[in-house]
Formats: sequence, C-alpha cells, structure tokens
Amino acid sequence: MRLLFVPGLLATGLLLGACTPDARQPVVTSGPAVCDTSMRFVNNSSNTVLSLYYSHSSLSGWGPDRLGSAVMRPGQSSAVRLANAGNYDFRVVWDNGRSAEVRQVNVCRASQITVTNAGLRVS
Repeated sequence: MRLLFVPGLLATGLLLGACTPDARQPVVTSGPAVCDTSMRFVNNSSNTVLSLYYSHSSLSGWGPDRLGSAVMRPGQSSAVRLANAGNYDFRVVWDNGRSAEVRQVNVCRASQITVTNAGLRVS
C-alpha cells in the first residue's frame, strides 16, 4: 500500500507543478470572481483617442493597443471586462501626440476611466 501512495503523491506533485502560472501572466491574488471587473472608458476630452493600453500592474509593458484600428472620438465610450481582479495600469494616446497614464487602479473599486483634457480620471 505504501508503494502505491508514494508514486501517487509524486504524480500529484508533478501535476500540480504543471499548473504553475506562466510568469508572463498576471497572478490573481484576490481569488476568482471576487469582484466585477467591468471597466468603461469615456472620452470626455476634446481630442480623439487613437490608442488605449491597459495591463495588470504585475506585468511590465503595455501590451497591444486595445482599440486596434478603431478610435474613440470625443463623447464616445467603450466597455470591457478585464481578465483578472487587482490593480491595472491604463494609458491613452491622443491624435495630437499627447498621452496620459494612471497606474495601480484597483478594478474591484473602480468601474470607469474618464479621458479629460487634463488626463485620466478614475471613478
């Protein structure tokens, strides 16, 4: 019986080791489904937003432009559901070349990023 238990324990350890998260992926520290990760982006500035970037704060780099070939004209909005709970960093680039960033936004407490002429406002 012991001989079966030890290999079983070893196999379990190997299987659990295979579940180790990829270092490039954010680590979910607050557990699954602990909050609504829906986020709304509203362009209340007088310029068109050409690029929108966001990534989990645990990652380095911005990743892809989330607008793709689309833009956000003044008065337009967009909504997404973020992959994980926790803190995120957000960045926009306007058609005039200016950019603005806000970092460490807890998406369990915030639900909207408003783009203003002065920068990004979290609410």
